[in-house]
Parts: sequence; C-alpha cells; structure tokens
Amino acid sequence: MNTNILHTETQSYINNNLKVNIEQFIFKGSPFKNISIQELANQIIAKQKSEKKLPTWFHTKNIYYPPKLSIEQTSSEVTAKYKSKLVNGNSLIDLTGGFGIDCYAFSKQFKKVLHCEINKELSEIVSHNYKQMNVSNIKTLATDGLEYLKKSSEKFDCIYIDPSRRNDTKGKVFLLSDCLPNVPKNLDFLFEKSNTILIKNSPILDITSTINELKYVTEIHVVAVNNEVKELLFLLTKKTKQSVKITTSNILKNNTQEFCFELGSDLNFEYSTPLQYLYEPNAAILKSGGFNQVASQQKVNKLHQHSHLYTSDNLIKDFPGRIFNINNVFAYNKKKIKKQITDTKANITTRNFPKTVAQIRKETKLKDGGNTYLFFTTNLHNEFIVISCTKIN
Repeated sequence: MNTNILHTETQSYINNNLKVNIEQFIFKGSPFKNISIQELANQIIAKQKSEKKLPTWFHTKNIYYPPKLSIEQTSSEVTAKYKSKLVNGNSLIDLTGGFGIDCYAFSKQFKKVLHCEINKELSEIVSHNYKQMNVSNIKTLATDGLEYLKKSSEKFDCIYIDPSRRNDTKGKVFLLSDCLPNVPKNLDFLFEKSNTILIKNSPILDITSTINELKYVTEIHVVAVNNEVKELLFLLTKKTKQSVKITTSNILKNNTQEFCFELGSDLNFEYSTPLQYLYEPNAAILKSGGFNQVASQQKVNKLHQHSHLYTSDNLIKDFPGRIFNINNVFAYNKKKIKKQITDTKANITTRNFPKTVAQIRKETKLKDGGNTYLFFTTNLHNEFIVISCTKIN
C-alpha cells in the first residue's frame, strides 16, 4: 500500500482523470516521484468501476483502491445490503473478507464484525478505508479465517464465507468442495463455532449438488440485479431438518421482483397452446429451477416441459418477469419464415429451440431492436413455433 497515493494533490489528480482514456493516460507517465503510472492507472480504473457498484466508497474521500480484480470480484453494495438482512446478532466473522463490502453491510446488523483476509496488503487497505468511513465495530485481521477460527475459543452468532474457486478446477460447473476454504469438509467444525452459517457462491454453482454437499440448508437465495444473476446464498442453521425455502430476488431500479417456494411442495398447473399473454420468468427464477412452481403459484399454463415460457387468457400483472401481448403464433418453417415476418427489426429469444439467435437472424435478415418480440420455442405437441408479441411491462 503506497500511502503517497493518499496525499491531497494525488487524490485531486486521480479525481480529475476519471474520464480519461487509460491506454493514452499510461503513455503520459506519472507526474509524481514516488508513484508509478501503473499505480495511478489502477486507482483510476478501480474508482471508475466503483461509481455504480460501490457508491459509498466512490463518494468517500481518501479511499484506497486495491487491484481492479478485487473490485470486479467483490459484492456490489446492493447485493451486500440484501444478504445482510438475512442475519443479525452480536457477532459475525467473515472468513474470506476481501475488499470488505459485505462486512460493511453486516456491521449494520451486528454489534461486532471480524474481517479476516489472508492477503496482508488487502487487509491493510480495508482497515484504512473503514477509518475513512468512520466504521468502528469491524476488526480487520490479516490472517486465514479458517485457521484463526481453529485457534480461537470464541463462538459467533454467524459465520460468513465467500469461498473462492480453486484454479485447478476445470469446466464451468463445479462443486462447493472444489473451492477454498472447503466448506463441506469443515462443516462439522464450523457448526461448533456457530449455529448459523451464510455462504455466498458464484451463480454457476449447481444448486442441487450444493444441497447434497451441505447439511442443514434451510434457505437458498438467488439474487439477480437487473435480470442478471449475481449471487447464490445458502443459509445453514443447526436445527431439526426441515424443508428448504428458495427465495428469488430480481433487484430492479424501482422495485424488486420476489418469488418464493419450497422444494418438494405440491404443485397444480396445466399445459396449453399460447393464449392471449406470454410470460418469461426473470433470470433468478430460471436459475432456481422453480419452473413448475411459478406456473402453479401464478396460475399460468406452461407451453412445454422444457420451454420455460408461460401463457394465460387473463393478464397476471405482477408476474415476476417480462409480460407480452401475443399478436400471432405460427409454425416455424425455414423456407417460409421471411414471408411470415413483415418487420425489418425484432427482439429475438429462443427457448427450447434447436437454433441460436444468431442463426435465426442470418436466415431472417432481421436486425435487433424495434417493438416486436419473437419467441422461437417448442409447444406441448413438440412442434417448433414462433410467437410474435409486443411487450407490456
């Protein structure tokens, strides 16, 4: 941590160059004797990334930013605030502290928070930043959180863990046991230190596999921001085994779409051909696997077992996703498709369909955009169809 970066003149220089082209900026060289141009560039890039993701940090004076990768990997303020509402008490320990965004949010819900970060420089940066933000109830420790816990006699109201995927893990799908720390391996020990464990995971983690790896999963939260899934949260409590509640939250600018269900709950829904309205669940619901649950709760019909599109004759205004008015439905035919679509532009989505959007655009010559929405999908009779719609919400 180069404290020269915190000098008033340097901070002014960084703030005055937040709009620069970084590639051109680097060639200018540093105007400061004890600060390299690479260090200045990193502060500028990291602060640029923080403007929307971490507004509290962005608007606080004398914040020191870590390498940009730490900014990219950290929770956003909005997701940190969400997860902080899931737990509360006197004490929480974060075994994998990182840049400290989550700990800052937890400090509003707990009297004492321990931030453990094995990277000593990052720990030093976090400690400095908390002082600038007048946070007094977070203690930073430059140590391996799991090892600290093994040596400590203290128990906590909650243990929070954000495991990192090991570099030698291949493929997109991975298990929680492929991460560091290995939570499944250490789970019995962790429950000796707390009755509540909150685990944050990457959106690509498989939910079913993770439930099988862990004991005492009581809640799963699938958190999306502007229809992009950001985090999977697993809440474990040492209680009698009970059903698992799944909450999906799609955090939008003006509201949050929330949908909840229990795994294994009784369902009642029907299949049908497209009716008057078409519904596309948000990304959080699609990740949760609650395809039948949304049909049952929202009183809409499914088009096909694997299409994950829904329909009804009556408008369901509060459906957690996009809603469309169906204008036309026709069978997909590669030779006739151009004649059936009169628009020059359209928004194209494929669901349970053998061709990609790019392939469809190539054969239809349709440009992206406009007010027409085309869904290429499969109906309950296993026929390929095209649904032409206009968006309602």
